[in-house]
Amino acid sequence: MTNTIAIFGLLVVLMAIGMPVGVALGLTVLSFMFIFTDVPLESVALKMFTGIEKFEIMAIPFFILAGNFLTHGGVARRMINFATSMVGHLRGGLGMSAVLACALFAAVSGSSPATVVAIGSILIPAMIKQGYPLRFGAGVVASAGGLGILIPPSIVMVMYSVTTNSSVGALFMAGVIPGLLLAFMLGLCTWYVARKNNYPTLPAVSWAERIKHFRKAFWGLMLIVVVMGGIYSGMFTPTEAAAMSAVYAFFIAVFVYKDLTFKQIPRVLLDSANMSAMLLFIIASAVLFSFILTSEQIPQRMADAIVASGMGPIGFLIVVNLLLLVAGALMEPSSIILILAPILFPVAVALGIDPIHFGVMIVVNMEIGMITPPVGLNLFVASGITKAGLTEMSKAVMPWLYTMLVFLMMITYIPSISTFLPRALGMM
Repeated sequence: MTNTIAIFGLLVVLMAIGMPVGVALGLTVLSFMFIFTDVPLESVALKMFTGIEKFEIMAIPFFILAGNFLTHGGVARRMINFATSMVGHLRGGLGMSAVLACALFAAVSGSSPATVVAIGSILIPAMIKQGYPLRFGAGVVASAGGLGILIPPSIVMVMYSVTTNSSVGALFMAGVIPGLLLAFMLGLCTWYVARKNNYPTLPAVSWAERIKHFRKAFWGLMLIVVVMGGIYSGMFTPTEAAAMSAVYAFFIAVFVYKDLTFKQIPRVLLDSANMSAMLLFIIASAVLFSFILTSEQIPQRMADAIVASGMGPIGFLIVVNLLLLVAGALMEPSSIILILAPILFPVAVALGIDPIHFGVMIVVNMEIGMITPPVGLNLFVASGITKAGLTEMSKAVMPWLYTMLVFLMMITYIPSISTFLPRALGMM
């Protein structure tokens, strides 16, 4: 018990003083090993290296690179035009277009902040110009941008898979139906808010115009087929699909759409390398943290205590949701998963909760955390686009936040929403 308090107490203190998550995890482990164990510190480097040499981790830098090529390559603008042609005539047309465009871009980028930047930088100014309140435009884009970590391919899902040794392919397939369902619910919420406030619509366009915009967005949308089709058909592993997505995104951005010049490529590569290095360092430190937790048998003791208490799966899931919602308001998703998944996952398995269903539930919690103050990442990104304050942004997302909380309850207690597709495809 003393060791457990020491581990988490030191971690909380280091993070509270503003230390980066990766450094805080590493220092916690080193301090604990030096004070409480006889494990030689030389083994730290070896453990960090072996922890990140997993084949699945290679998918993370490839998906980041693909997302950056698409963000800089004009794919978002073509997807927005296609989405607007399809749903712009509905009440709150540009808001509805934002939800659909975020869903489409999420399916090719795997990143929530990238989705908010790519879609929001174009649509939020357009909405303000059309007479929509800033709060409405910022709220819908910040909320729908969270689809980037639920609709596959998702970098956060890859991290959960690496941390818990779950199937990346099964997780990707498990995110399809929840992602589409949440996009529909966010769209319905957007329509209701727009109808209530009598926000404007756009003129309906002909099917010929819609087909024209679809053709222009076709090569970007094909990335969804490359990734998901390749995994489902068995042609690629998820990691190989990530590599193919990076190559494909480079090709269409440079040679098909020609929005990305060769002079811009070094900058894209450098940005991708910086983000990848940051995430890989956090993962390496989290591997050490997980090793210490396991060696001290903290997850096992927690599992035994919860099972013995008779809490049951329903009570446990309530506690986990509350814990993750609080953590999501204070930390970014990758850090939460790398710290808490090794602790919560063994307990979930001991209670008979499906690992894939549990993973999707955690991702949905992370999605809600992206728009929950004070550290909701999407709030900061949207704030940077609109120049609105964090308080204003927090109020702006409220209707969509309530919708996502209802969706979380559905995902938590109706496991078949997550597990139906991977079971039907024989992946579970």
